[in-house]
Amino acid sequence: MGEIQVGTASWTDKTLLESGWYPASADTAEKRLAYYAKQFPVVEVDSTYYGPPAEQTTKLWAQRTPDGFTFNIKAFSMLTGHPTKVSAIYKDLRPETDKKNVYPQDLPPQTYEEIWTRFLTALDPLVEAGKLGALLFQFPPWWGIRRSNKDYLREVVARCKPLRPVFEFRNASWFDGDNAEETLEFLRRHELPLVCVDMPQGHKSSVPPIVAATADLAVVRFHGHSDKWTSKDIHEKFGYDYSAKELREWAPKLRALAGETERTQVFMNNCYSDYAQRNATTLIGLLDEDD
Repeated sequence: MGEIQVGTASWTDKTLLESGWYPASADTAEKRLAYYAKQFPVVEVDSTYYGPPAEQTTKLWAQRTPDGFTFNIKAFSMLTGHPTKVSAIYKDLRPETDKKNVYPQDLPPQTYEEIWTRFLTALDPLVEAGKLGALLFQFPPWWGIRRSNKDYLREVVARCKPLRPVFEFRNASWFDGDNAEETLEFLRRHELPLVCVDMPQGHKSSVPPIVAATADLAVVRFHGHSDKWTSKDIHEKFGYDYSAKELREWAPKLRALAGETERTQVFMNNCYSDYAQRNATTLIGLLDEDD
């Protein structure tokens, strides 16, 4: 069976800092990251979706964590076709426009290429330290199953090589009816890791909790089951505290997934207060019980 790494999708959320999860002695950014890294072997950085990281920042992350610690990085919104705030783009690359948000097609091709280059280059310190895990490409709800989108998945792999992208869909068409087997077969044929999700159902962005290995790496993200999933308040959207019973039901599924992969990464993305950290700790204990 492959290794299972469990962590969370944040260590800096304001409500986490207010929750009391960190000891009083962890009173700086450096100390908080060091404390987090003692509790979990992996973390997912989602802030890089909203704005690309600076190389100096990733260098500090590498310096402040122990050997063997892993950072997964969420791809900048521009690279997954989401609307991107002009103010989030590198200053010297910002287009002259009255729009607040832009898409890849709104930029000159050379600008788009430069954004890709700078985003990936900023991760070099993590690569050099052996601490870069996967790059999370989460696509928007309107990004459905079609040939051009499958082609883009392969383009992402080529652009990121030798770094490892993983793919999360937010459009149910990838898994409707016969499409589910078509999607899984395509991903397996090209050895593209599917990001399995646990999330609220019945929404435009909902996809079913399909647990399937499509490569030697698997990623599972727990988004919670908030009844306010469509809220623009991110804490209402992700504010869900998993019960021990819910997590216990997931433990054998995760172990089965790990039986088909070399590494399985699990992230609690219910980032409100200390929900994610507590739930991750509980899940680790449940997985250890099964050993």
